[in-house]
Amino acid sequence: MQVVGYETGAGSEDPPALLLSDGETVRVEPLERGTDLAYSLGERRCAGVLDGTDHRNCPRPNAPYCDVHTHTWVCARCTGTCLKDEMDCFEDHAIYLAAFAPATFKVGVTKEWRLDTRLREQGADRAAHLRTVEDGRIARRIEAEIAKEFTDRVRVPQKMDGLHRAVNTEQWEEALAEFEPLDTFDFDYGFELDSRPVVETVSTGEVLGTKGRVLVLSRGGTNYAVDMRDLVGYELREEESERELQSSLGAF
Repeated sequence: MQVVGYETGAGSEDPPALLLSDGETVRVEPLERGTDLAYSLGERRCAGVLDGTDHRNCPRPNAPYCDVHTHTWVCARCTGTCLKDEMDCFEDHAIYLAAFAPATFKVGVTKEWRLDTRLREQGADRAAHLRTVEDGRIARRIEAEIAKEFTDRVRVPQKMDGLHRAVNTEQWEEALAEFEPLDTFDFDYGFELDSRPVVETVSTGEVLGTKGRVLVLSRGGTNYAVDMRDLVGYELREEESERELQSSLGAF
């Protein structure tokens, strides 16, 4: 079996999940709280192509995707000048500010109807809907201006660093003071941590929860934070991993 993708569960009634393939068909491995995973990691290679419940295998060693199966979403690099042959984002777009504990504030853009889903996909702790505009080009130009003050990208390791912390309310309110938000959000991902989890790429343990694409597992008295994208491409064996892992101080 190979991990060929993952679902965050955001905007869906289905739970977050890993997508596993036997080389042809795909099955879903739900990541509901309390689920016990017992897989060890084998070799890693390109995850190939997903087409619904079908999977096309790829033998190339590059992971998670080889050059042939790597796709760049040009809209993510847009700053208001369309990078496509023809602009096609003619619908309402929301400009938002997302908060990641303890005090990282990110500006972003999404289609207005996807706002809540997009924020949960990113694992935002809090957020504010700043403006709605009529198309993506206008939204990207506004985003570029706000990005002179607030970042427009937050890396997953930085999000992991704040998993056990709360947003600094004073700094968040200060960041919002220059705006008049249309709405604000405060997200709950269903788990709390007393200390920073150990960052590992592992697939054995009890699922405590997910936050965006970060999976939190408990094993041997230690909590581990796993970037699900780092699992994509790995072959799995149905057995608990015996690999020695770093433990937190609380495990002793």
